[in-house]
Amino acid sequence: ACLSLAEMASLGQITAGTAIFFLCDMQEKFRPAISYFAEITEAARRLVTAANALEIPVLVTEQNPKALGKTVAELEPLLQARQSRVFEKTLFSMLTEDLLQALPAERNAVVIFGVEAHVCVLQTVLQLRRRGLDVHVVADATSSRSQADRLIAFERLRQCGAFVTTAESVLFQLLGDARHPQFKEIQRLIIPLLPSSGLAVGKI
Repeated sequence: ACLSLAEMASLGQITAGTAIFFLCDMQEKFRPAISYFAEITEAARRLVTAANALEIPVLVTEQNPKALGKTVAELEPLLQARQSRVFEKTLFSMLTEDLLQALPAERNAVVIFGVEAHVCVLQTVLQLRRRGLDVHVVADATSSRSQADRLIAFERLRQCGAFVTTAESVLFQLLGDARHPQFKEIQRLIIPLLPSSGLAVGKI
């Protein structure tokens, strides 16, 4: 028998029809401060590119952009797709009133990535879990200023019921089958190995 949506969520199953991507505060002023910023930006670029190909909505936040700058240039052009929306905020959570209103009811699997793991990403995930949503944190597209804060945040995220995963794993889950119409397009994103973002030397 097929599993229900609730049972699929408990296993961490995601599909292009149930997923929504949250891109958290990948802004210019954070570039010199965040550990492995260039590496997580490349992972985020692949995720957003795949989201556009698979018609998965991408909700983006920018923390106080007048002071901290806009979304980085590597990602900003990819956010012009019709299913992407950008929200300014001062909250440490992404869940502003405007963003919550834009959250489609049928999208119950949130794939989140960005900065910082132990601040805005963590607080967003806690609120999403409280709302009963299935949450997947993309470790190689998420970081903090310190590696200690980053790795401990991943442990904390697991404790609240989030799935800690990788960009490549997410993309293969979304495809599900080598016969998927967008397989070749997504495969081109996957074939080059992502640069190391420091996870191999630390417990995640």
